[in-house]
Amino acid sequence: MKEEMIQDSKIVEQIVDDMDLFDDDLMSMVFDRNIPATELLLKIILKQGDITVISVVSQRGFQNPIVGGRDIRLDILAKDSTGRYYNIEVQKKPEGAHVRRARFNSSMMDVRMLKAGQEFSELRDSYMVFITQTDIFGHGLPVYTVNRYFEEIEDSFNDGSHIVYVNGSYQGEDAIGKLMHDFGCKESKDIYYPELAEGVKHFKEEGGRKIMCEAVEKYAQSYAEKYAQSYAEKYAETKRIDALYEVVKNLMETMKLNAEQAMSAIKISENDKEVLLKRL
Repeated sequence: MKEEMIQDSKIVEQIVDDMDLFDDDLMSMVFDRNIPATELLLKIILKQGDITVISVVSQRGFQNPIVGGRDIRLDILAKDSTGRYYNIEVQKKPEGAHVRRARFNSSMMDVRMLKAGQEFSELRDSYMVFITQTDIFGHGLPVYTVNRYFEEIEDSFNDGSHIVYVNGSYQGEDAIGKLMHDFGCKESKDIYYPELAEGVKHFKEEGGRKIMCEAVEKYAQSYAEKYAQSYAEKYAETKRIDALYEVVKNLMETMKLNAEQAMSAIKISENDKEVLLKRL
């Protein structure tokens, strides 16, 4: 048992070592209540040097007002001095930044901006910002900005809703290129911007590392329990190995583990490991 605990601890430590700001767990912790880092990011991405952030929180849950409707949890939610709201999300996989998810997240922000009796004209601007690890649109641009406009007259609709995709693979020598370089760094010493380096150093290399390790371990356990239960309900006992295979495969993809690490993290038996290794 002691050896298993040591092994599990080593796996968690390795996961944290391999993390960068494209991992939403680390990103959320670094930016949570971190006004300087959030302000820096928004100024660079939106090219608006006058943004003054007054609040920023991570992992903010938004409940759908419709009974049975889908809820969301935002990586980062920020507000500036003019009342504008910004949702910032990081995504490793293209499907996580689907264009209709951008629409959904944007609408969920909007529906909470107005109180009863307020005029629609009082609705503040909102920005849905996706930072994706790859260039999901494939045009080589550092930033893709989406705004509504009139097709017939090619003029702005000016409804205050903005969707922005940032190409995380862009590595130019300009500010956005340096920012994306920093997002891909695993060590604080390699980061250009001190506002980001300080947070990464704290949660990966100093006092906050314990908190980061605990968050990773908790996520791995809840992830395994969630999917194991889901597949157990869906498949009969004859499909048990198939269910375990899906859990391990998803854990490998989500947390960048190899097969041995993923199976150890969710404590799969040696007999099952032997069977699964033949398929992985």
